[in-house]
Amino acid sequence: MDRNSPLREIKGVGAKTEELFHKIGVYTVGDILLHYPRTYIQYPQAKHVDEVLDGEQAAVLGRITRTPVVRKLRTMQITVTTISEMGASLELVWYRMPYMKNNLKVGSTYIFYGKVNKKNGRLVMEQAAMFTEEQYASMEQVFLPVYTLTNGLSNNLVTKTVRAALGDERLFMDYLPHAIREKYGLCEYNYAIRQIHFPEDMETLITARRRLVFDEFFLFILSMQYQKEKHVKEKNEFVFAEDDFTDELIEQLPYELTNAQKKALADVKRDMRSETVMQRLIQGDVGSGKTIVAFLAMADTAHNGYQSAIMAPTEVLARQHYESYQSMCEQFGLHIPIVLLTGSMTAKQKRRAYEALEVYSNAMIIGTHALIQEKAIYQNLALVITDEQHRFGVRQRETFAGKGTEPHVLVMSATPIPRTLAIIIYGDLDISVIDEVPAKRLPIKNCVVDRRYRPKAYAFIEHEIREGHQAYVICPLVEESENMEAENVTDYAKRLREELPEDIVIGVLHGQMKAEQKNKIMDQFVKNEIQVLVSTTVVEVGVNVPNATVMVIENAERYGLSALHQLRGRVGRGAAESWCFLVSDNASESVQKRLKFLCSTSDGFAVAQYDLETRGPGDFFGSRQHGLPTLQIADLMNDTRTLHAAQSEAVALLAEDPLLERPEHALLARQVEQMFDKAGAMN
Repeated sequence: MDRNSPLREIKGVGAKTEELFHKIGVYTVGDILLHYPRTYIQYPQAKHVDEVLDGEQAAVLGRITRTPVVRKLRTMQITVTTISEMGASLELVWYRMPYMKNNLKVGSTYIFYGKVNKKNGRLVMEQAAMFTEEQYASMEQVFLPVYTLTNGLSNNLVTKTVRAALGDERLFMDYLPHAIREKYGLCEYNYAIRQIHFPEDMETLITARRRLVFDEFFLFILSMQYQKEKHVKEKNEFVFAEDDFTDELIEQLPYELTNAQKKALADVKRDMRSETVMQRLIQGDVGSGKTIVAFLAMADTAHNGYQSAIMAPTEVLARQHYESYQSMCEQFGLHIPIVLLTGSMTAKQKRRAYEALEVYSNAMIIGTHALIQEKAIYQNLALVITDEQHRFGVRQRETFAGKGTEPHVLVMSATPIPRTLAIIIYGDLDISVIDEVPAKRLPIKNCVVDRRYRPKAYAFIEHEIREGHQAYVICPLVEESENMEAENVTDYAKRLREELPEDIVIGVLHGQMKAEQKNKIMDQFVKNEIQVLVSTTVVEVGVNVPNATVMVIENAERYGLSALHQLRGRVGRGAAESWCFLVSDNASESVQKRLKFLCSTSDGFAVAQYDLETRGPGDFFGSRQHGLPTLQIADLMNDTRTLHAAQSEAVALLAEDPLLERPEHALLARQVEQMFDKAGAMN
């Protein structure tokens, strides 16, 4: 049996048990050993009955002095007995466990472990685990693992399976270079795996965790950098002229580019003229002006006789790009073919778009996922841009890039990410940051209010609409839910129709709508045919409605600060002053502190760092980052020092052996390839 052996080769694992393990992502012997405990139980020293307190998790030593009884309550059997000492007593209750009566021998002493609660003036322990004194002595002060489970899979079964897998003396060869282990005092890998599951004491648990945290960071950063090295090896087949073309366009703009925009564009232009293919991320806060940088990069590509393409996450945004690119080409006097390609276009429209891809060798192509369909065949594609990268996966980006002869790849993200996270998420890309907001942008006015403020908010919305502007209202739910007390778009829209005059058109938008319906609603809002849009967070993706000046976010405490920052970025995009109302009835100090922090800054990077510190990485490793594995054991907040050490060692190792070709790195290279393949399979 080795680490790649199927799980059923472990003694005691049959077909049904194997199926249950598959539900938690465990398929092989190696997988079960990497299914780390989520916490540990440490049984405390046993107490006497008179020492037990209400509300504590305790182990209580007691002698059975009375025959246990089984009572029937409706359809349920309840087993009850009492242990007493020094005038104090503890009632023991087990539900649906009539067999316990036979286990409890009168006159025998046992240790009972469980939660103690006071009920009707008596101390009661329900569903207690029962041990003999000898059994308990063998477990006392030992760390017992608690695993993530699924229905039908008990913690006891997972524990037994892990023990059986660990029966093989040496399942893993240690792939970490000895010099790195020695430098940071890291224990041997097999020892770490054994101790993380069944630690001898707190010291060995800390030692094991340190090794596994380092490995998790090191392998991930190494795999991303390794992929980057492989990309960098790709030769740049495109010839770009060294001229002042983009500088001349910038001079014609009716506004001044920020220094951060100029630097990002210079990075892109330099990459496209270098010997190797560009792989770059432009990370910019909402409203920082990434779109004009993308346009200038695509215009530069067209000027040099090549095609470029930008993929937007929604059809509405793709059409907005299409219209703004047409407008800018007219403004600059550029005669560049602009092609739109989206999924909802008719067969005839798509056919014309495909023909244009073949005919126009310097076209700017704008679209959605339709750009990576098989029928989209490019003749001369030199630059691909994915807008709002956090909506796409790593593999999708590569599929898009594969549409040309290793084209340059530019990724645009409006999600400000703290540097610690950027190291993890975008390790395979060079990064340019646009961290300045154009001077013409007025700061959004923010305030935190409770629901009593709503009448004033509605009056304010009406006032803004009479001034020719529009408003968003964001709710957490689509419709009323039994499981969550929060505002929903369906009922909220009805309430607004009663509160606001009839001539104000209110629209509803949410993720359960079909794409065609969502596009229609968003299109109507863009054209001001809808004045108030009641929506879930689907509006977060970068649709540009400069006319919208009011954002009301209901149940604001339910969102992370980064999500709230992205949402409020939907307003304040025009020349008019804009407002964001964060509505929350949650008076807890921590919630109010978080919301007030958001109101105190418009810096998305500061918001992201604060959000990371107070909530953890959340979204960054959730559904948005398709294709990237979540961290199993490392903690980005508490393990930052280890993260930087791992990054430093990964970079140093690749500087010496960029493709991990040395014999001593063979095991490490295999680990890296497996990790990246696994990430790809997840996408």
